[in-house]
Parts: sequence; C-alpha cells; structure tokens
Amino acid sequence: MKEYKCKSVGIVGAGIQGVCIGLQLIKKGIPVTLFDKNEPGKMASYGNAGHFSPYAILQFNRPDILYDIPKMLFSSYGPLALKWNYIPKMIPWIMQYLKSCNTKGMMHTAKYMHQILDLSLDAYEEIFEEIDTTNLVERKGIIYIWTNQNLKSREIEIKVREQFGVKQKLLSRNDILNLEPNLQPVFDAGTLYDYAYHARDPHGILKKIFELYISKGGKFIKSEIKNICQTKVNETEITTELSEKYKFEKTILACGAFSKKLTDKLNENIPLDTERGYHVHFKGSQNLVSRPVIFLDRGFGLTPMNQGLRAVGTVELGGLKNPPSKKRIEYVVRCARELLPQLGNHSDEWLGFRPTLPDFLPIIGPSQKNNNIIYAFGHHHLGWTLGAITGKIVSKIVNEEKTNLDLSPYSSKRFN
Repeated sequence: MKEYKCKSVGIVGAGIQGVCIGLQLIKKGIPVTLFDKNEPGKMASYGNAGHFSPYAILQFNRPDILYDIPKMLFSSYGPLALKWNYIPKMIPWIMQYLKSCNTKGMMHTAKYMHQILDLSLDAYEEIFEEIDTTNLVERKGIIYIWTNQNLKSREIEIKVREQFGVKQKLLSRNDILNLEPNLQPVFDAGTLYDYAYHARDPHGILKKIFELYISKGGKFIKSEIKNICQTKVNETEITTELSEKYKFEKTILACGAFSKKLTDKLNENIPLDTERGYHVHFKGSQNLVSRPVIFLDRGFGLTPMNQGLRAVGTVELGGLKNPPSKKRIEYVVRCARELLPQLGNHSDEWLGFRPTLPDFLPIIGPSQKNNNIIYAFGHHHLGWTLGAITGKIVSKIVNEEKTNLDLSPYSSKRFN
C-alpha cells in the first residue's frame, strides 16, 4: 500500500505554533505557506515571559484557586482583573470553567499537560541543533517564590507534581537569596526547576526558526485572513482580506486568541477566550537576577533579557478589543520594585493575548466538521513552551502518521 503524503498545507498564524508547524512540515517535503497579517512572531510570541517550562502541569482549573477568585478580583494589589464590560461575553467560558474547576478536572488537565510538556524541551533541542542560539537561550533554571500566606495552594502544587514525577527542588528563603542575592526577602520559600531555561530574546529565536523554515522552501504571505473553508473532500481554501483565494489540501488554524473568529465561521462553537497579559522592561537591569523569578502570590515574574529586565504578569479578562489598562501596568511595575527596589524607570509597555480554553488544555487536532482543517491553538500561558512539540504533533496529524500519544483530550469535540 502506497504511503500517504499530504500534497500542500496552508497555515493561518505565524507565531511560535505556526512557524514550528511549518518547519516540521517542510522538513517532511510538504509544500507550506504561512499567512499572517503581521510579521512573524509580532504578537504573543514576542511579548511573553520567554520561559521554557516543562514542569508547568498545573493550571487555574483548581478548587483552591476558585475560592480565591473573588478576593483577587476586588483587590487593587491582586494578580487577577476583569473588564466589567466584558462579563456578558465571558459567560459561556465561565460556565465551562466552573465545570472543570474541581479535583477531577485539575488532575485531568495535569495528566495531559504533562504528556506534552514532558516532550517539549527535546522538541526544541532538535530545532536548536539547526540554528545559532548564541545569546538567545540561557540554561540556568527558573525559580518560583511564595509567602506562607497561600501554603495550601503551594502544597497542592508540590504534591501533584510529585505524583507525575516532575523534578522540583524546594528552597528556603536563604537558598533563594544565595542564588539571587539582589532580591528583597519579602518571600518565605520557593522551588527551583534547574533543568528549565529561558529565552533572552523570544522574537530573536522565532525569527531564527522562521528563517530556517524559509531556507528549506517555506513560503510566507503577509495578509489578514478573512475566511477558511473545506471546499472538497481533499481541498481547503484560505481567503485573504483582498479576497485572494489560495487552495491547499489541508489548512491549519494556529492564530492564537484570534482563532475564534475563524472557528465561528466554520460553525464550530469553541469557548476560546483570552487572558490579557502585560510586560514592561527595565533597561540596563537584566543583570540584577541571573534567571527568571516568578512570585506566585503576585502572579508576576521577572526575566533577564537582552532588551533589559522584563517584568511580566497578571491575568486580565477583557477580550481582544478593550484598551490596555494603566492599572495593570502599574501593578506589574509595583511588583517588580517590591522585589528589586533599586529599579529605575520602566519602558516598552506591552499588552498581549493568551488564548485560553476553560479546561486549560490546548486544542490540537481536526475540526469536528472539516477533517482537512486542523486546529492548533489555546495553549494559554504555555504557548512558548509548547511551540516545538505542537509542531511535531500537528505535522504527524497532517501526514496521517502515528504519534504514540493519546490526543483525544485535545480535541475540540470535548466542548460538544
């Protein structure tokens, strides 16, 4: 029997998911065209925290967090905020979230996040063998810190990670200060993930991967996509803002938080929404810490990057159209100065959109109604970490190869 090989693929979205998928497909000898209204990697893939976080199996569908949400929402110094004008649009997402926000849902998400996170670093290392990552990737681990105020949540996190065999090293306050002596001791303990690493320039890495994709024959068209559809059994069509139509055997939808506009047109009701996240830079301060530091109580982190010390954080529920919130920027800056009072003025205020589903698992797999349209979005806080492994998985789905993974938990069918 002749082995199947896909004849052509169009990919909507040139962030880390789309570019990694494109690279894996082009390496299989499949003609690929990437589409994006922006230059590659200019959205969430640009402004993220830059962490490669294979340990991050626990998400926000947890009963301990559910009880804390009202307190966080009404605190001016809390990691969660809500644009109140967006509440009506969020109701379907919130209802699905409440269904999964229990111990069973938490463990289900942890199990299937672990399945792909455990493969994430090896998938990147395969790519890094083909590009120059000098001054772009740093392998010094990532530290999480906390106060004793939310010990119950920390105990849950440690216990669940132990259950799944996630390596973690518990640290005392003195241990942390020995590793990062410039930090103010406003925390009580923490965890070191010494095998994790971070990007010193996320956009620089994505640009290198994109250049590798182009060098192997991949194509890129800068245009906003207005519609995708399956026109025949083995044909899909992508329509641009200029009404140009491109035909491919298969189309992949990988445009993050913006994917819902296109899934709605496919009559597939997917409860995808966005967590709005912010960052600022403190230029010239990147040497104050030697690795990323995440303050769990504050929902905020510091990452040393080539552009400066990047302070990132907060979850703001407010959709794609609301303007940026000055209060959220002020919150991130205040958190940064709590840990490092010597910081000067900040710059580069940025808002980005994390594509998030109510059970905090991504959607990876065919559309329910159009088998030749394949989804790869909803990676929430872990889009950067999961880019390379998503590329490998989706390339095998496209080419009808076995993955040796249980992919059913990532199917859009779970929201029927």
